Parts: sequence; structure tokens; C-alpha cells
Amino acid sequence: MSDSPCPTVPRVLGVAVPSPLRRLFDYRPCREVPPGGWLPGLRVRVPFGRREVVGVVVECRDASELPLSSLKPVSGCLDGAPLPVDWLWLCRFAARYYQHALGDTLHQSMPGLLRQGRALEARTRERWSVTAAGRQDAPPGLARAPRQAALLTMLRQHPHGLVSQAILAQSFSRDQLRALADKGLVVRHEEPLMASSAVEGDAGLAEPALPLNREQAVALAAIHERLDGFHPCLLHGVTGSGKTEVYLQLIEAVIARHRQALVLVPEIGLTPQTLARFRRRFRAPVVALHSGLTDHERLDAWEAAASGRAPIVLGTRSAIFTPLARPGVIIVDEEHDGSYKQQDGLRYHARDLAVARAHHHRIPLLLGSATPSLESLQRALQGDYRHLRLTRRASRHAPAHLELVDLRGRRRQGGLTPPVIETVSETLAAGHQVLVFINRRGFAPTLACHACGWMAECDHCDARLTLHRQPPLLACHHCDRRHALPDACPECGSVDLRPLGSGTERTEETLASLFPEVAVHRIDRDSTRRRDALEQILAEVRRGQPCLLVGTQMLAKGHHLPHVTLVVVVNADAGLYASDFRALEHSAQLLEQVAGRAGRAAHPGRVLVQTLHTDDPHLRLLAESGYDALACQLLEERQAARLPPFRFMALLRLEAPSEMAVVALGGLAAEALRQRIGERGLDVDCLGPVPAPMERRQNRYHLQLMLAADRRSQLHEAGAWLVAWLEGRPEARRVRWSLDIDPQTLA
Repeated sequence: MSDSPCPTVPRVLGVAVPSPLRRLFDYRPCREVPPGGWLPGLRVRVPFGRREVVGVVVECRDASELPLSSLKPVSGCLDGAPLPVDWLWLCRFAARYYQHALGDTLHQSMPGLLRQGRALEARTRERWSVTAAGRQDAPPGLARAPRQAALLTMLRQHPHGLVSQAILAQSFSRDQLRALADKGLVVRHEEPLMASSAVEGDAGLAEPALPLNREQAVALAAIHERLDGFHPCLLHGVTGSGKTEVYLQLIEAVIARHRQALVLVPEIGLTPQTLARFRRRFRAPVVALHSGLTDHERLDAWEAAASGRAPIVLGTRSAIFTPLARPGVIIVDEEHDGSYKQQDGLRYHARDLAVARAHHHRIPLLLGSATPSLESLQRALQGDYRHLRLTRRASRHAPAHLELVDLRGRRRQGGLTPPVIETVSETLAAGHQVLVFINRRGFAPTLACHACGWMAECDHCDARLTLHRQPPLLACHHCDRRHALPDACPECGSVDLRPLGSGTERTEETLASLFPEVAVHRIDRDSTRRRDALEQILAEVRRGQPCLLVGTQMLAKGHHLPHVTLVVVVNADAGLYASDFRALEHSAQLLEQVAGRAGRAAHPGRVLVQTLHTDDPHLRLLAESGYDALACQLLEERQAARLPPFRFMALLRLEAPSEMAVVALGGLAAEALRQRIGERGLDVDCLGPVPAPMERRQNRYHLQLMLAADRRSQLHEAGAWLVAWLEGRPEARRVRWSLDIDPQTLA
């Protein structure tokens, strides 16, 4: 595919349409030529089958494999100018790298309103300001118009003017505004609704930057050395070491050069607090992009970034596709976090696309984490990334170390042992806060019959149903099916049904009964469904009163909880012994991150980790020497086992309602791929097919075929051939399949 401009009137347009088919579709141009001629990036309406869809012009040619007379014309062009060039480049790169249909990639990476054909233009609002004549002491014509005089007095107090909504909210009217305008005392301006130019001119700091310690200053200076070229850095700092302050001062330097900064955060829950901190620091407009926005808000933010009016763009995973008029730096906070990987459709990794995009634009890239992914850590160790270390907390307190608490043979209440409950009591009595971490929603992992051993299982998945108390029901956290609580065991009729294990609801209930005078806040996906619920809870917690927080990994990521001095991990074993080879890495990162919530301010912190395996060598190494030591050992083990980051992997995922269909197609695909590998002499291993770790999910059977290679190019050649082979097989139409490049989980 060529990126060169098209002839003014090409004979053929190669259009990418929203479809799983990995190809372009040829159309003839319509009679009406866009103002700038036909160019890649223009959106067009085209007939596709029995419907009309919005596609994107990718190629302009003078020939087609089909007779020109058989090509349908496009129905119309939707844009006067192409969509941003950097966005189109990134989509084409992502589609190629992740072996995904370009049309679907373009469709998924643009705001919903653009998919529907809405124009890419800024929504505007009116702003009224006082003219030079209106600033005179006694403007003529107002002696008999007291309301106009009052309105003029109010507007004089606002040098940048006021928007119409704010004026009307003070009980003034449009007639009064128009009357002042007719007298030449005020003037009306149209400004963009988001990131308006009225504020953009004053791009200084709204509050002063914090002083940096020596390590922060060295890290910032190292990044400043090369602000004009591709310069990937890993900012490897312990929790609470002030990584965000380094981000803020780096962004300040980028804005001073009239460039833009793109900042990625892993979770929508972190967006409000990060956005608030950025807006407190900068007078320059800061826009946010995340799944909580309305369609209009997302389009406004996208347009503000594309036009360059928004110097700072903050967002979650999908924000990596935001176009920038003057890119200056890309920052990925908590770069290790698994939520940067899209797990369906276009299975991209936002961190890896950030690397590609920074390289393309020749700008610095900053990856920040207290627990770097093994991929990023290895690239830093071998010199591909500059390795910047922050080893001290900004509060000067040492990070809290993990203390292992043996669960074997001990009675538990709500998952907590008596010594841990006693420590919680002492911490609350001292006026501090306690965070209890349990990565299981609901009241209990399942419901069981004490008479015959029956356990409540999902009839659509190979999983047990979770018991919930608020409201009372059994729910599957994989397919979201819900069932009423049974009155008796369906197997033996016994009414002795008991919850097994503990979830957040059960631990919350236990702590509320043990400490009735103390507020207990539960933070999980169930308790924070309502908009702003998480922020309201955290705002109450930050007031500093003694309280208990019970939460899942939503609490482990990036939240600053200055009054928490004790963290309790209810059960550290759940993720340590999973079948996925990354399970230990991810569990260690989660434990270290949640431990980082303790002792971030004036008082030192403690972390108690309950486990049945206190003698596990990996867990002991993490507790005694920290994440960095464990990561180095895991890298040695991965290298010996020939696993990422020392090899490259792709995973073919197959699923269908029929087990026979996925087994048959998986077998054929493996046989054909091995034959192709032999013919081409590729050094690619083909493993499987094997059932997925959860074979039946949502009443569909899941099968996997793994590809592994020492060279990325050979892996991609094999993957591209496999995708083309599957697209040509009639059996594949009865099976849902996808090729996951660089999979982060084998589930």
C-alpha cells in the first residue's frame, strides 16, 4: 500500500470498510470531487452488500483487478479534508502487526460519531467580553438600562469573558447581551467547546512544580538530553517515589516547545485523580479520553487533540489512537499493567503501539512502573531502553516489605487469621487506616452442600458460581449468568448449604461485625458501578479518619492513600500457581503494587501477606528481596525455558458451540501450518492444538494453537499465512477464530 497522494481524479479508490475481511474493496470515485482532491484518509459512504457503510479511502489507483465497469461508485465523500495522517499510519501499522482487518481497525479506532458519518469539527459556544469602549468609566446609553449596566459590570470582572450559559445562569438575557453589543460595549466570539483558545494562550503553570530529589532530577535531565529524537526510557521507581512529578515536569518542557504530550494510564478509575492533578498544575487545556465519555465528549476530545488545541491528552488504552498535530512525548504510566492489552477484536497492546508511534514520530517515550514488565525490563537491561532508577520514596520512608503469615492450620474469620485481626485492631486504635486486599468479588467463591459435597457450577462455563449477598444470588463472573439461591441441594435435597472461601462481601461483613465503630468501604466492580462512586469513596477516605478499605485490584493501581499504614493480603496463593507461565510475574506485580499503598506519607507502613506456602522460594524471594530480585530470577528462568521476552509468540484462538468443529479445524490448521513451516524452512514451533485453560466458556468450546519463534519476522510470516489459510477454508466459517500476537495470557 502506498502513502503517496492520489491523483486528483483517480479511476479506482481502494476503500477499507468495517469488515473482518483482510482486504480493500475497489470503488469508482463519485462525480463530486473533494476540495483537496482524492486523498488517503477521506471517509466515504459506499454500498456494501445490502447496506451502506462508512469506509476510509486507503489507496487511489488507476487500475483494478476487476473491470472498471463492474465497480460500484462511492455514494459520497464525508470529509473536506482527510482524517489525520498520523492516525491513518498507526491504524495501518496496527492492522499489519496484529494481523487484523484494516477496515475493522480503522472503524474501531475512531470515535463512534465519526463511524456514523459525523463531521470532524469542533462544537462551539459563545463567549462575550468587554470592548475598549465598554471599559470606559461611564459608557453612554446605560442610564435608563440598569440591567444592561449590571451585566456590563459583571463582564468587566472577567478579562477572558464569560460563556453564554454562565451569563444566562445569572438571570441576564440574550436581549440584554445583544443590546450591549449594538452599543459597541461587548463583543461575541465563537470558541471550541473543548480546549478553547481563550485559555490556551496562557500556558504557564497554575501551581508551582515540586522540588525534585537527586534521583528525580537525574532522571529528568536524562530525558531532556534528547527531546528531539526517539529516546525510549524506562522510569523504574519504587511506589511513592515521585514518578508522576517527573512526568509533569517533562510535560512542562514539552509544552514550552509548543508540542503535545500523550499520557496513558491503565484504568478508568485512575483517570479522574490524574486528570485533576494535571489540571491543577497546568493552565494549558488537558483533555481526557476513556470509555466513560459520551460520544460527543469523545469526538470533542479527539478533535481538540488532532487540531493541536489540546497540549495534553490523557487517556486509557484506546487513547493511543488519538491523533496529535504536534507530538512531543508519549508517557505510559504503570506500563506493566495487563489492561493495556485489548483482549478481543483488534488484540493490540497500547504500550507496544506507543513504542512504535514514538519511533515513527521521532519523539521521546517514557515508560513508568514500580514493577516493570519482564519485556520492558529486559530491553532496558540490554540497552534498548535507557534505564532510569528511583529507589527512594518522596516521603523518605522506606517502602513496606512483605511479611508472610502462615495460613496452615489456623482458624479464619472472613478469610483473616486471629493475629492479622489483632494487628488490624491495633492500627485502627492508633488512628490509621487499613487496606484489606482480596481479589475475589462477591461473598464467597462458591456455595457447597455440606452433606454430599455438591458445588454450585455454571451450566455454560467450566467454572463455579460465585455467591453474592447484595443482592442474594449466584453469578458466573465469566458469562455473567445469574441464578436464584437454591433452597436445598439439587443433588441430595439437604438444606445444609454453606459458602466456601471468602470474597470482598464476606470480608466486609466480617470486618463490620468486628469493628462496628469504624467505617468499612468496599471497592470492587460491584460497589462502583454508579458513576463517580469510586471518587466519592476515595474522597471520604482521604479525609483521614480511621477506616477499613476492602477491595480488589482496583485499589492496587496508582491510588495515593496517605493515611493507610497497614495492608493485608487475604490470600496470595490464588495467582501464584496458575497454568499461565506469566502468572507468577503478574501476581508479584500485583502484590508489590498493593503493598505500595502502605506508608506513603508521615507514618511507615506494614504489609501482611497470608499464604499456605510460606516456604515457596519465589514468594520468599519477593518478600525478602523485593520485585527486582524476583524479576531477575524470572528472566533467567524464561531464558532457560525459551519463553518471552526471549522468544516471540502468537496464539490462534478457536471457539464454537460445537466441540467437534473446533477440534477438527484446529487439527487441520496445525497440520497445514507445520507443512508450510517445513516448505519455507521457517524456525517456528507449532504447539497444539490443546483445549484452553477454561475449555467451555459461555457455552462455547475453546481451543488454542501456539506459535513460537526466535525471530519476529518468521513468526509474522507464519501467522500471515495461517490467517490467509483460515480465510479460505469453509470449515472456518462455522468457528470464531482470532490470531493473538504477543498474547499476555493463555486463558
